[in-house]
Amino acid sequence: MKPKFTALALGMALLAAIGAPTPALAGDTAHRSVVSERPVRWTPHVLDGAVKDIVRVGNVVIVAGGFGRVAEADRDYTHELHNIFAFEHGTGRIIHDFTPRVNGTVNSVVPGPDGTVVIGGEFRAVNGTAARGLARLRLFDGSRVAAFTTTVDGGVVHRLATDGSRLYVGGSFRGIGGTARPAIARLNPVTGAVDPGFSPVVSEQRRGGLRVQELALSPDGRRLVINGTFTKVNGQSRYQIAMLDTATGRPTRWSTKAFEPECDYSAMHTYMRQMDFAPDGSYFALVTAGGPQTKPGLCKAVVRFENNDTANSTPTWSNKTGGDSLYSVEVTGAAVYAGGHQRWMDNEQGALNPGPGSVAREGIAAVDPRTGRALAWNPGRTRGHGVEAMHATPDGLYVGSDTERLAGEYHARLGMFPIG
Repeated sequence: MKPKFTALALGMALLAAIGAPTPALAGDTAHRSVVSERPVRWTPHVLDGAVKDIVRVGNVVIVAGGFGRVAEADRDYTHELHNIFAFEHGTGRIIHDFTPRVNGTVNSVVPGPDGTVVIGGEFRAVNGTAARGLARLRLFDGSRVAAFTTTVDGGVVHRLATDGSRLYVGGSFRGIGGTARPAIARLNPVTGAVDPGFSPVVSEQRRGGLRVQELALSPDGRRLVINGTFTKVNGQSRYQIAMLDTATGRPTRWSTKAFEPECDYSAMHTYMRQMDFAPDGSYFALVTAGGPQTKPGLCKAVVRFENNDTANSTPTWSNKTGGDSLYSVEVTGAAVYAGGHQRWMDNEQGALNPGPGSVAREGIAAVDPRTGRALAWNPGRTRGHGVEAMHATPDGLYVGSDTERLAGEYHARLGMFPIG
């Protein structure tokens, strides 16, 4: 029988993380070059559903989403692991002592204090105890931290962000822990207590319910970009996107009208998707989805904005797919990686076809941060619904999706591209 990665081994793997400074978060990870087009062979395989988020804490990688079966890298053993699991970075060994029972999709996972992680999503219970939308879990054994009792009041959590001392929560909820905080809140990551000093008011949704879809925290922790269905923040016009000063909770002067044009259909409440800051904090990139239309507006594109105080800001550049949605983005300095179910990039004139100057990029691409044009990197993957999770580490890029082929090889729903 294959030896399990037990609590003792996990404890050793976490020595660098427990009691040490908070591990580097995704926005802090800079690469000097684009990652390899060949993924490593040691990542586990997620056999059903979809991966929604990935985070590395020390030498432990936590994978979240909506799934139920996970196989070892060599596919000799299959395990029932629902909606979240962990494995050792570098070997892929599944950590069998981290098996929290989460009864619904986990949309987001971030590092927590003292060897824990915080999860957010569509679940109602963890380890048999009520925990709507939020929970803090010990990496050592998957148990829930009893001191963190905060849950959302209705709705679900779509995205979490943290600087180590503060935890930001975005979603479709009306409040947290009995405190009114429609769609956005800041918590104490140790106890889950709502921060009374952070209370931005998002309002006047363009369609559907009020929702903060995504969050991006600057590396210095001073600015938080949010996007979603809202059109105003604190009464100021901020159409689907706003930048907040984390010290005050109020919108900064930065604003844009770039996402006012319609480019979707009635079933899609917002076409905004993931965002990420550059490692030096000087700019951020975001990606968008959309409906059948390809024009007008910045639907189905990856877009760069500068991190400044410019009102009515315009994009530094944009790169359109010509008709296919993008869901995830990761900025490493060397590249802006964009994942979705795209067929092309550099396709501003395309309309569900390869327009002049377009390049084929099946399901994943890398864009030059300076010019916004597609880089030569082109591993390809089966498109499916698309890539919803990307996470840069010092030695590579993790990718999570809902399909099985990555760079022409079998890597079911999870893969890692090392630095080339």
